[in-house]
Amino acid sequence: MTLASKTRHVLLAAVSASTLCAFQVQAQDSLGRLPPDAVLVTPQGDILDYVPESGEVQTMRDRNGRTVLVDTWGNVVAIVMRNGRPNNAVNRRQANVDVYSNQGFENEAYDPNQGFGFSEPGDVTGSIQDFREVTPQDVERQELPDTFSEPADENDMAALPAEEETNPQRQTILPPAMTVTRKSSAEITALQVFLDREGFSPGVIDGKMGSNVTKAIEAWQQATGETLDPNNTDDILERLRLSGGLPITSYTITAADAAGPYVASIPEDYAHKAVLPHLSFTSTTEMLGEKFHMDEAYLRELNPGVDFTVPGSTIKVINPGETKKGKVARIVADKVRKQVFAYDDAGSLIAAYPATIGSSDTPSPSGTVQVDRIAFDPGYTYNPKINFKQGENDKVLTLQPGPNGPVGTMWIALSKPTYGIHGTPEPSKIGKTQSHGCVRLTNWDAQELGKMVSVGTVVEFLD
Repeated sequence: MTLASKTRHVLLAAVSASTLCAFQVQAQDSLGRLPPDAVLVTPQGDILDYVPESGEVQTMRDRNGRTVLVDTWGNVVAIVMRNGRPNNAVNRRQANVDVYSNQGFENEAYDPNQGFGFSEPGDVTGSIQDFREVTPQDVERQELPDTFSEPADENDMAALPAEEETNPQRQTILPPAMTVTRKSSAEITALQVFLDREGFSPGVIDGKMGSNVTKAIEAWQQATGETLDPNNTDDILERLRLSGGLPITSYTITAADAAGPYVASIPEDYAHKAVLPHLSFTSTTEMLGEKFHMDEAYLRELNPGVDFTVPGSTIKVINPGETKKGKVARIVADKVRKQVFAYDDAGSLIAAYPATIGSSDTPSPSGTVQVDRIAFDPGYTYNPKINFKQGENDKVLTLQPGPNGPVGTMWIALSKPTYGIHGTPEPSKIGKTQSHGCVRLTNWDAQELGKMVSVGTVVEFLD
């Protein structure tokens, strides 16, 4: 048995027992009229553990009449099934992966000419709105039937429209990623950690295959000139061995971890936010999830029954490796891919991050701007006279710094006033929700990028 094979068996034995938990979610009104016993099954055969908002997905039909939920990138998020049949759906895991992986859909277009304005946090008045105040945009969707049918033939291919390029002049046409087939949560975790260490972020590490992982693979291939086979776990584990070891490691919770400071909760109302002494984490698990680039729910799955508030407890966490280093001379924010690319002086791609970039109501700017200022752990000033009114607040409010602030722990101000690249209080939503014109990354990705840019770095927005 090769070293990579032995490593793979150790990894799978350590993780699989705690990562096979599926969550059954009843579909709610946000997706339209669904049967009360409907469940959402991913193309990998898992039960979707959340209900997407209507602005995040569109409902479409395949050739067999099944209803599928498709994100704006063109990936199938879930297939609508009836409760009592999820096991059959899991048995069709391979068929669903073959049918839906890398299939294209027509993305909803938005109007880039709508005007709006924002201010930046810190010393200058800010109004980059938290996603929890965003109203999802309307999408055109078909009426859902009362009943849904199972696939007639697991080998049938879905009749889906080809992807339509929004702008043929866009530059970031990358080598397509291979289709991922029959990979466990542990194996997907290894893939995500490898990409994260390489500087091609998959977003939060959660053991699930999704569009953020696919985009990271494509960016890595563009940067290296290699082709990455995501199905070759032995190769990925060997690469991990050379870059810092196994993707999952042990960590002992310290007294400082347990002590915080923490806040009981983060209110939505900015006036209530303003009275908090800091906008820090709300729990040890939230803090640890961000520290190790993990989805908080996945951290709990890996450590069932653990009390994270007890110092001395040993837990399983992601081993993300060293922070990417280098000097970034140019940034490209691709609105269609929902991805940010960082290039060095020689024009080589050195890092890429999934991003939430603008919305249909408040699109990001077009053209080229520059980095104007870099602020770590920024405060935030809300002014209702600058574009939007949050709740009933009609006075200027000062919000303290913290990872749960509206712009997270990083603010990279751009030369176009009121716009910036910043962090987020909800890393699991990156690439899945809308922003108010700015470029939102996970806090750790935003901080990594912030350490590589300097005042004057060029930022180009691609429509």
